[in-house]
Amino acid sequence: MISEHSYEGADAAAEEPSWDQKEMSLTEHLGELRNRLLIAISTVGIISVLAFLPSQYAIPWMVHMYFPPDIQLHAFGPTDVIIVEFKFSLLVGVVVGLPVLLYQFWMFIIPAIHPKARRVVYAYVAPSFFLALAGIAFCHFLILPHVVQALLLMTSRVAVPTFGIAQTLGLILVLLLIFALIFQLPVVAVVLARLGFIDAPKMRAYRRYVFMAFMITGGIAAPDGNPLTMALIAVPMYLLYEASIIIVGVLERSWKAADPFR
Repeated sequence: MISEHSYEGADAAAEEPSWDQKEMSLTEHLGELRNRLLIAISTVGIISVLAFLPSQYAIPWMVHMYFPPDIQLHAFGPTDVIIVEFKFSLLVGVVVGLPVLLYQFWMFIIPAIHPKARRVVYAYVAPSFFLALAGIAFCHFLILPHVVQALLLMTSRVAVPTFGIAQTLGLILVLLLIFALIFQLPVVAVVLARLGFIDAPKMRAYRRYVFMAFMITGGIAAPDGNPLTMALIAVPMYLLYEASIIIVGVLERSWKAADPFR
């Protein structure tokens, strides 16, 4: 005789969506990697193509913003300007397409996670675009003016400043991209915490090592070797780490209360 509990269990099992966790072969993994890379590359490529024409107007504006009027950037080859426009377009493609890139990355490395958790990952990855804009704004207003001023001062002491547009704006674009990626730290921390890889207590335990790592990174990344530039690079990264601890701690309490994945 079948009890009512058995019927209830059967109904619950019927309502539970199927979730296939079968192991994938190496060929299947490579196929999935190929598909996700194609999506990521296509996204960046399409956005970069659309940004190529506006780059012709954005680059002169950047030169005017970061350099005094008496400094002119020179093209030492016929392809220098094209290279700079290509780099600018690629930067726009990466920043605007960052949510898609991060989503494809997460969906490849966590194939065994529950579909509900995948939707959570998507929700946390979406704000990455706005964090990237915040990182670019921070670099634009605080980092680049100090870096350019320091480099001009160091150069003028030993030589006449004659800068190539490809090398100079290449450095500027790299710094903008670096800070767009640095400001993704809260999103990365929240996603890792939601998937169970880290938690707020563990992040607090390693904060001194993280601080030292950021200081070393700031010293390496500062192009002029100026302590102020090092601090401007390292301190924001550490503040983002501390903010990530607070955000993860607050969210963990709500996750324990709701916990929809159990």
